[in-house]
Amino acid sequence: MASERDDIDLEAGLSGVLTGEGHRLKARVYFADTDFTGVVYHARYLEFLERGRSDFLRLAGVHHTELADGKHGEILAWVVRRMEIDFRQPARIDDIITVETRVERVSGARIFMAQRLLRDGSVLVEARVEAAIIGSSGKPRRFPKEWLTAFMVEGE
Repeated sequence: MASERDDIDLEAGLSGVLTGEGHRLKARVYFADTDFTGVVYHARYLEFLERGRSDFLRLAGVHHTELADGKHGEILAWVVRRMEIDFRQPARIDDIITVETRVERVSGARIFMAQRLLRDGSVLVEARVEAAIIGSSGKPRRFPKEWLTAFMVEGE
């Protein structure tokens, strides 16, 4: 029977760790992530980056389920408004990669994040992401004040 401590260890392993700079998550490259040459297919990098952002938010206390259940007065959703990606080196099947995520700044309903995918300290991919929260009407909503602390930055 699993103990509460086992659940905590499992969650830390699955969700990565918060760091002084932001968040770090380890992931393995599987066959399904690659093209016929064994190199990660370019669109799959977006999924690794998304996992990094999602787990960073989860560990920071911003849960997707709370957005969907209306805890903040209405149903809210994350949207990616803009993404800029530089592919530097390929990742390959069975590589263990590290997804690093950090918040650069927060402005109203937008968060600007920098992300990197690394293998053994070498940068494979760098990305800049602008994401926002929208309400059920599709219009941007300001972040709840408590999130600014969770994002480890001060709002503008």
